[in-house]
Amino acid sequence: MSGSTWTRYVALGDSITEGFCDPAPAKTGPAPGVEWLGWADRLAVILDGHARLGRTSFEFANLAVRGRRIAHVVDDQIPRAIGLHADLVSVMIGGNDLMSPKADPDALATRLETGIRRLRSTGANVLLANCFDPQFAFFLKPFRGRAAVFNADIWSIARANGATVLDVWGIREFQQTSMWAADRVHLSTLGHRLLAARAAHVLGIPYAEIAARTVTAADAQTTPPVTLPLRTWLRLYAIPWAGRRLRGVSAGDGLSPKLPVPSRVGAPQ
Repeated sequence: MSGSTWTRYVALGDSITEGFCDPAPAKTGPAPGVEWLGWADRLAVILDGHARLGRTSFEFANLAVRGRRIAHVVDDQIPRAIGLHADLVSVMIGGNDLMSPKADPDALATRLETGIRRLRSTGANVLLANCFDPQFAFFLKPFRGRAAVFNADIWSIARANGATVLDVWGIREFQQTSMWAADRVHLSTLGHRLLAARAAHVLGIPYAEIAARTVTAADAQTTPPVTLPLRTWLRLYAIPWAGRRLRGVSAGDGLSPKLPVPSRVGAPQ
């Protein structure tokens, strides 16, 4: 798919793809009133520029919602993407599933593959992301083994179904504190920028490698990380998250996607 020009890109997933912790500029965000930008929206801007060079129209929708799991993507988001006639779909999901006490990474991957197979049967190109290497955060390290198994399955799914892998695990810059927001589980603006550039490079956008090089280890070292004292972090983020888990609720319950209708980048929704 190197160098392809797509006309309709739909992003699927959870809070990372929704764009958490990457504030959208008031007048230049993905659409008026949208709070978060994020790597997928930034990728859409790159793809839109590539389409303009080829004098091709381009539209983007972001169906990702915080807290979503693989079942939500397979049962809800993928059918909606198919209904929108997307020719490029990105899928980044699994983090919320893998943090469940009884998570089975192989079973989760099998469930996800049913959705990827459906997407590919429509002719859509699929950009399938694996999981972050969780050793960047002390409280996520216990999940590293199951994340590694799930990632191995992602590569197998992609190979069997003709999808392209966005190897998030392999981006070593994500081990740096500055790539992460104060909550320590969502990317900072710098992290979203890097992920968008790497995604564009994987998709074969000719100038994406230049963009990726602008977000280097040196940039990360000169960007002060947003850190909080442990007690503050526990009070603001960890304890509320654990409370939601115990109650079986999600931060995304009742929420709709921020960009549900394919539109030109920056156009009103």
